[in-house]
Amino acid sequence: MVKVAIFMGSKSDLDKVKPCAEVLDDLGVEYFMTITSAHRTPDRTKKLIREMEEKGCRVFICAAGMAAHLAGAVAASTIKPVIGIPLSASSLGGMDALLATVQMPPGFPVSTVALDKAGAKNAAWTAAQILALQDDVLAGKIESARQKMRDDVEKASKDI
Repeated sequence: MVKVAIFMGSKSDLDKVKPCAEVLDDLGVEYFMTITSAHRTPDRTKKLIREMEEKGCRVFICAAGMAAHLAGAVAASTIKPVIGIPLSASSLGGMDALLATVQMPPGFPVSTVALDKAGAKNAAWTAAQILALQDDVLAGKIESARQKMRDDVEKASKDI
């Protein structure tokens, strides 16, 4: 069952979005990743949302740069949680995408993470935490991963 759908607005976004898929892979969360655009392929985007919901998708992650309307378009078409990853894709360094992603009207929220690869990782962690509310095995994997992060910091501290 597909639990998370990852949409990106362009093939050029793939390198920035890959870390999202890597985190989900590490946690064993099944996902579907594709390219779709709020502007260039709005009908495809709506169709994909319906298909993903039919397959049991519980969380949508949307990555886009510039006008970055993809997450908002998805939020307008589903009541499932939507996480937006703003991408730096213009001369504005991602500020345009950040503002477009975070400024949603009441009732159509998009949880927004940081720009680019760091944001992609946190989008996956956020999706996993949402899913872990009803999945104790996944919650245990997240706890284990966090313990490893803590241990790595302790080890690095001793190496100095």
